Amino acid sequence: MEFAGRIALVTGAAQGIGLAVATMLASRGARVAVLDRQADRIATVAATLPGQGHLALAVDLTEAAAIDAAVAQTERELGEIDLLASVAGVLHLASTQATTDAQWQQTFSVNTTAVFQLCRAVAGRMQARRRGAIVVVGSNAASTPRLNMAAYAASKAATAQLLRCLALELAPHGIRCNIVSPGSTETDMQRQLWTRPDSVQSIIAGSAEGYRLGIPLGRIAQPEDIAEAVCYLASDRARHITLHDLRVDGGATLDA
Repeated sequence: MEFAGRIALVTGAAQGIGLAVATMLASRGARVAVLDRQADRIATVAATLPGQGHLALAVDLTEAAAIDAAVAQTERELGEIDLLASVAGVLHLASTQATTDAQWQQTFSVNTTAVFQLCRAVAGRMQARRRGAIVVVGSNAASTPRLNMAAYAASKAATAQLLRCLALELAPHGIRCNIVSPGSTETDMQRQLWTRPDSVQSIIAGSAEGYRLGIPLGRIAQPEDIAEAVCYLASDRARHITLHDLRVDGGATLDA
């Protein structure tokens, strides 16, 4: 129960990695505010998380005012936020030339701008208290080019650098900021890439025509694998770790 008595805020918590993170934090004692735009699903998540006293917030992360309101409501109803896990993300598969302005803007709105606004809202409160941990789920695509993923990769790279700068600013105040960068993980987003019966094995084996290395560990990650990394970096076990990008991809990028 390493998070007993702590308040956590998790975005993208209706499914996939966000749900796994919220569940793991709650199972280890945290009271969790779960954010997602899917109102019905997020209400069910909050009601079924381990423990009691969780909060469901239906929030459109493309609206700055909604983010500020959600942070304020969390502190008002649950207490001071100790841990922020920013997990929400979107992926539009398209070549650079085929990517529309709307797709590009939405990708950056959710994957980068919303993270900036969320961290800004939470960090100011943490700084005043001189404690807290922020973990953002990025992607190994932030450092490795991928076909048909220019907007996604660019947004994740921008967010990674944002977090490093924030970590420098907050370190003197005792607040840690870290990134977890998954590779292929069994989520709804990943399934967009599975267009053939052998897609999973193809990802594991790698693809010369796709300029893609395989996965040395020979498996696709489960959301819980990523959640374990997030919980570690959010915990006191990682009290001397900040500015770190933890790659959780089975070796797929050879730790590039």
